[in-house]
Amino acid sequence: MRKIIISGCCGHMGRVVADICNNDSDVEIAAGIDLLAQPMEGFPVFSTPAACDTEADAVIDFSHPAALGPLLDFCTARKLPIVLATTGYSEDQLRQIDEAAKAIPVFRSANMSLGINVLVDLIRRAAALLGEDFDVEIEERHHRRKLDAPSGTALMLADAAAKALPYEPEYVYDRHGVRKPRDRREIGVSSLRGGTIVGDHTVVFAGRDEVIELSHHAASREVFAVGAVKAAKFLAGVDAPGLYDMSHLIGGEKGK
Repeated sequence: MRKIIISGCCGHMGRVVADICNNDSDVEIAAGIDLLAQPMEGFPVFSTPAACDTEADAVIDFSHPAALGPLLDFCTARKLPIVLATTGYSEDQLRQIDEAAKAIPVFRSANMSLGINVLVDLIRRAAALLGEDFDVEIEERHHRRKLDAPSGTALMLADAAAKALPYEPEYVYDRHGVRKPRDRREIGVSSLRGGTIVGDHTVVFAGRDEVIELSHHAASREVFAVGAVKAAKFLAGVDAPGLYDMSHLIGGEKGK
């Protein structure tokens, strides 16, 4: 049985992860870490990573980018693998993650759902086949409380297309006030925020007289929690430091 520490356990996603773990006979919640430190049923909760003295096999983080530094310090000191399911990291924080991955296994994905990661593969194939003959546009929709825009998933989808295109595209996030035709080498990324939308992403390949759309709809946050728990169980069995993502979980590839 794998023992898991949940960072951000008092938040909405942390509670969903806890529910998934409680219904998984292969997983036990060893502890939680959350600034609020609200009592949770079945496991102790610590207000900071430094205060956590519980043994575990891996950490799942669904907290906030501001919590990254102390959490990485905690994991590297304890040689604990970590699943980073939080989005909105700065460039400096991404460098911190790369540095930590030299010492411990780090699993990071902008989206933990299996469906989105299949979509990434489909986008790569479509972009490689369609090339310069189709314009690429991405629309993402999320609930009104989401902090970052565009979503980390939208950027992940844009990167998937960009790597397969025969040119280096420019990401365009806002065309307000720009009075000129769309450049053929753009990837447009637009965001919608409203209501309780869990997460919808559509990638549009628009060509001459035809349009191809690839979409993913998340009906609940549970799909992300399920993926994160699977990633934690996978990472708990990994010995080598490195950066891991859904391609390694699905295909059994080695870390970067």
